[in-house]
Amino acid sequence: MPNINIHNTHIISDFEYYAPETLQEASKLLKELGKDAAALAGGTEVIVKMKEGSRRPKHIVNLKKIPGLSGIKETSDGIEIGALTTIREIETSPLIKEKYPILYQSAKVLGSVQIRNRATVGGNICNASPCADTAVGLLSAEGVAHISGPDGERKVPLVDFFLGPGRTVLAPGEILTSITVPKMAPNSKSTFNRVARASMDLATISLGAVATMKNGVVDDVKLAWGTVAPTPMRTKDVEEFLKGKKLTDEVINETAELASKSIKPREKGRSNGPYKRRVAKGFIVETLSKLRES
Repeated sequence: MPNINIHNTHIISDFEYYAPETLQEASKLLKELGKDAAALAGGTEVIVKMKEGSRRPKHIVNLKKIPGLSGIKETSDGIEIGALTTIREIETSPLIKEKYPILYQSAKVLGSVQIRNRATVGGNICNASPCADTAVGLLSAEGVAHISGPDGERKVPLVDFFLGPGRTVLAPGEILTSITVPKMAPNSKSTFNRVARASMDLATISLGAVATMKNGVVDDVKLAWGTVAPTPMRTKDVEEFLKGKKLTDEVINETAELASKSIKPREKGRSNGPYKRRVAKGFIVETLSKLRES
């Protein structure tokens, strides 16, 4: 009989389970339990890691019974997306698709339909993966994180939310409750580019772009990138370079060169720096060419 190593991924270590029904209760629990606790939203990250054995929390705090943490609401300033809103809800929202297409574009490429039906936007963001698709879309749309914790509520622009792989500005006991996105200009255009080893795999590199043009000249542009640095990031130097410029071939090529120097990928590994800089150039050329033609 051949020697076969069998890994039973259905074995999960023992843990204590909590299902608070208020933000205050959940916040108190998470602060008291500290690093030994994991907040549960959709479960597409934490449960998988528990089955793999790469994460063994002693306490699980389920946030799903807390009212008011899911749903998409239009406001006078834009939209508010509850942290427990599923990626599939964002993908299928007529409001999102019509008025915030960059959020639709970044949501529809995340995993499979089954995953999107479970995964939440808050979980995807708080996981703080450099390749989080929704983070890239929300960054390019200037999203703002709304946070509740032991010391009250605060708002943090998503551009300042990520500190590193798996690390955010959330302090002990703090919970992401929603993300707000300001109204997009009526004449804005958006594109989302993504490369992955397989269609449902994590992104190898991604770019979300939102721009407005006036008489063929760039009036404003936001460029957000995934998997080109330790966190999802904006290339503000590239954005500033583009403002007020007509998208000639020369400008597009100069922008592509600048973008390739502005990203901060790992220099070694399967998808290394030289590869990602080449892809970044191609993304910029494709994105700006589409904007020029629209």
